[in-house]
Amino acid sequence: MGDNKSPSGSPKENPDNDSDANPLAKDDSSLETIVRKFQDSMSVKKHKFWETQPVGQFKEVGDSSLPEGPIEPPTPLSEVKQEPYNLPTPYEWTTCDMDSEDTCLEVYNLLKNNYVEDDENMFRFNYSKEFLRWALRPSGYFRSWHIGVRAKSSKKLVAFITGVPARIRVRDEVVRMAEINFLCVHKKLRSKRLAPVMIKEVTRRVHLENIWQAAYTAGVVLPTPITTCQYWHRSLNPKKLIDVGFSRLGARMTMSRTIKLYKLPDSPVTPGFRKMELRDVPAVTRLLRNYLSQFVVAPDFDEDDVEHWLLPSENVVDSYLVESPETHEITDFCSFYTLPSSILGNQTYSTLKAAYSYYNVSTKTPLLQLMNDALIVAKQKDYDVFNALDVMQNESFLKELKFGPGDGQLHYYLYNYRIRRDLKPSELGLVLL
Repeated sequence: MGDNKSPSGSPKENPDNDSDANPLAKDDSSLETIVRKFQDSMSVKKHKFWETQPVGQFKEVGDSSLPEGPIEPPTPLSEVKQEPYNLPTPYEWTTCDMDSEDTCLEVYNLLKNNYVEDDENMFRFNYSKEFLRWALRPSGYFRSWHIGVRAKSSKKLVAFITGVPARIRVRDEVVRMAEINFLCVHKKLRSKRLAPVMIKEVTRRVHLENIWQAAYTAGVVLPTPITTCQYWHRSLNPKKLIDVGFSRLGARMTMSRTIKLYKLPDSPVTPGFRKMELRDVPAVTRLLRNYLSQFVVAPDFDEDDVEHWLLPSENVVDSYLVESPETHEITDFCSFYTLPSSILGNQTYSTLKAAYSYYNVSTKTPLLQLMNDALIVAKQKDYDVFNALDVMQNESFLKELKFGPGDGQLHYYLYNYRIRRDLKPSELGLVLL
C-alpha cells in the first residue's frame, strides 16, 4: 500500500464480438479466448480479498445510480471485534512504539530491506528514521495503529502496516479517515498470506476509534482506483542518474550536452523567496486551505496540520515561500519531502537522493517560476532527482521544466467511500507519503 514505481499496462479492448471484426471470436479454442479465460480466472483470484471489502468494485464502474459517500454505515462500537485477528501460529502482533530508538531502527531496517522496489529491482525506497517518525506521529496519532508482526521464536520484526488519522474533504463533506501506509512483509514470508490479515487488523483498530473510512495508494491496480497518477522525474544530477541506470542518455545526446540541458541557476530568482518559519504557519494555512478548496478530494488542513506536515525538518520536508518585499504578504508556497532510494548492486553509488513535490500554491509568482526555484534549492541541497505526480496543477509545469514521465503509476483508493466517477489527476489535491 505504499507507492510503487511499477508500470501497469492495461489490456487492449477487444473489438466487438461479431465474426467480421473478430474472426476468432466464435472459436473457443482460439488463443485469445484461452488467454482471456486465463486472465479472468487470475483476476478473480487476485482480488478475492478486496471483493469482500467495502470498496468500489470493478463491476460498478460507470454506474451513476450509486450514491456517493460511505458504502457501509458505521457499526456500533460494541459490535467491533475486540480481540486481534489470528495470525499463523509462528507469528504474533506487536505495537511499534516509534518513540523508541530500538523499535524505530527495527522498522527502518525492515522497510530498507523489504519495501517497494522498481520492476527491474535496481532501486528500493529507503525512508529515514526521522522521516518515519514524522510520517507516523502527526497530532492526534494512535500508537495502536503502528502494527508489527514478530516471529514468536526469534522476536524478529517481519511485517509492518500503519495508519495515521486525517481529515479529508470529498467535495463538500469533511470525513475523518485513516491514511494507511508502509504495508511491508519480509521477502521470505510473501507466500504466507499475511497482508490480508494485517489489512483487516489495521481496519479493526481504526474502527475502534470510530473511524470508518481510509485513503491509501498502491502501484498495483486493486478494486477500484479513484484516480491514477503518473510519476514525472526531473534530473538534477544527470550523470549520476545515467551511471546508476535510473535514466538513459537520450538519442544523439552526449553526457556533456545532457548536463548542460539540465543545468539550473545557482540561486532562486524570485524576490522574497525564503524558507518557511514557525511564524508563517497561520499565513501558509490560509493560503493552502484556499488553494485546496478547488479540488474534489483534498486534506482539510488546520494550523496544527500545517505546522506538523510543512514546517521544514532537515532531510525530511523542505518548505519555501514568497514574502512580498513591499507588503510582506505571503503570496506563494512550495514544498518537497525527502525520500532516498537504495541503489542495488552498484559499486560506486549506494543512495539516490530524491525530492518529492508535496504541496505548492501560487497566487502571485507564476507556478512555473516557483517550481523552478524549488528545483534550484533542491539542486543546491545535493538532490539527484526531483519527482512529481501529475496531481493538482502540476501538469502545467512538468514538460516546461524538463520533467520526463516515469514508468510508474500511482493509484489512489478510498476505503468504504464511493466516488461516483473516477477523477482526473488534476482534480486530486492529496499527496500521500
